[in-house]
Amino acid sequence: MTATTTMSVSRGRIEVLQFFRDRTALVFTFLFPAMLLLLFGTIFGDSYDQTGVSAAQVYAASMLAYGVLTTGFVTMGSGLAMDREDGTLKRLRGTPLPVTSYLMGKLILVLTLSIAEAALLIAVGTLVFDNPLPDASHWLTFAWLMILSVIACSLLGVAVSAIVRHARSAGAILNVPVVALQFISGIFIHPITQLPSWLITVASFFPVKWMGQGFRYVFLPDSMKSMEAAGSWELGRTALVLGAWCVIGLVLCLATFRWSEKDR
Repeated sequence: MTATTTMSVSRGRIEVLQFFRDRTALVFTFLFPAMLLLLFGTIFGDSYDQTGVSAAQVYAASMLAYGVLTTGFVTMGSGLAMDREDGTLKRLRGTPLPVTSYLMGKLILVLTLSIAEAALLIAVGTLVFDNPLPDASHWLTFAWLMILSVIACSLLGVAVSAIVRHARSAGAILNVPVVALQFISGIFIHPITQLPSWLITVASFFPVKWMGQGFRYVFLPDSMKSMEAAGSWELGRTALVLGAWCVIGLVLCLATFRWSEKDR
């Protein structure tokens, strides 16, 4: 194991421990998607009975995308803004810790939280709403979808943190695009075909639509693909779009990351 890898894992452990000691962050970041699933699944009941699929099944799949987006984009973005403002980044700059290990530590936090959130959402869907688990063949899709989604959202969170001047305003700034994308990407409104075609087109340029569509493929029966914008799951295109956003996010990170405000 290289020194960079060792420092990345060590930094990731610190990030995870710090997060779970913050009860506010634990509730509003980690538990919030499961709370929304309980609300939506209970309120909308059996809205999808015509296809043999309940609303709880649809929202359980879509909320996975919501959880990854909020964890990767908001947690990463606000976390960097806070570390920059309270001097953590300035202090770390004077240590042997390279920027790669610092960012990998943040990525480990996001991946850990995203996997834990996914497990919680699946457990709630299975135990509370009696949702069926997917076939074994679908879990491989779940794995690469989760990895690409976490990387894309985390890198974009790092990039956007550069425009956050004060940590106290990070939540307000970062949640605006998050909420907007949830609605136009078919996460809160499904089938997505209820939306105007131009909004669907706009959503198609961003990763959230493809994340939600991919997770629905994993957890919903094949008959539900008719409710997607293209009438199919489009897994190949999903992989391409998410991969492209990983590259875009990396380029933006390299161009915008600064250790302190003075480096801007």
